[in-house]
Amino acid sequence: MAAVPARTGVTLAAAVRAFLDRPVLNEETVRSYGQTMTRLRRHLGDDVILTEVTADEIGAAFVAAWGTAAAATWNRHRAAVRSFAAWAAGPERGWAADDLAARLDRRPEPRGRTRPMGRRQVEALLERGEVPLRERTLWTLLYESAATAESVLALNVEDLDLSGRYGRVSARTADSAHRAGNDGNGGGVGERRVRWQSGAARLLPGLVAGRRQGPLFLADRRPGPARTPAAGDLCSHTGRGRLSYERAEYLFKRATRELDPEGNGYTLRLLRHSRLAHLGEDGWSAGMLRDLSGHESVRTLAPYVRSR
Repeated sequence: MAAVPARTGVTLAAAVRAFLDRPVLNEETVRSYGQTMTRLRRHLGDDVILTEVTADEIGAAFVAAWGTAAAATWNRHRAAVRSFAAWAAGPERGWAADDLAARLDRRPEPRGRTRPMGRRQVEALLERGEVPLRERTLWTLLYESAATAESVLALNVEDLDLSGRYGRVSARTADSAHRAGNDGNGGGVGERRVRWQSGAARLLPGLVAGRRQGPLFLADRRPGPARTPAAGDLCSHTGRGRLSYERAEYLFKRATRELDPEGNGYTLRLLRHSRLAHLGEDGWSAGMLRDLSGHESVRTLAPYVRSR
């Protein structure tokens, strides 16, 4: 009989400690997840082998602990277990033999405003050394500018002012970059400026790398003959087209799957939402937020502004 790999003998307690001891989690997330996992450890036992834990056992523990709790409370703890289960079952670990959250249905609750990412969570994400330069620059630009992903993806090299830390994008170019997902950004007529700060300023020269024109964010490879993009969306230096919204969104979701309590990964729009929320916490007025983000009306920014 073949020996059982040592990694399959990880206990629940050891797996939980490793799960919570990850630099990508901020203090608030560690505290929240820790509350959930402490209750499960108490119910199931610290020494139980994780591969022997079943979804039925997790379901029974949940009913015992939070069966009568409010939907929001149930869903918060469920999200923590979903994140833990996805992480533990990952191919680099293989510690969980079952979908531990399979018996935990989400409970309906009143729709509320999307919660922003924590500041430290954003910082850790933008500082990941293993993330390619293109993605790190895109995410940093999105966060620092509070612009829409459509606008940032529409930036062209020739329209950047690296010393002034801004880029010009026309409404027509932004619309061709992605025709859906309007979330209140101005852009029907004329052009707007996308402004960034020191983080993007450090990354942009490396991404431009001597190019003089064409899309700032390029696709991974050259397009095939049947899918030749418009001239304005093609880089004459590399032969590659403009990075699409769909591809950029997919890569961001994949990179943030472990950060998302639901395990789905975050959307690019959340970076904008988080930036506006953080600046609002710092005392920015609706007018100041509008000047940065390009929203048409200050009324849409009212939820981000702290009342005084």
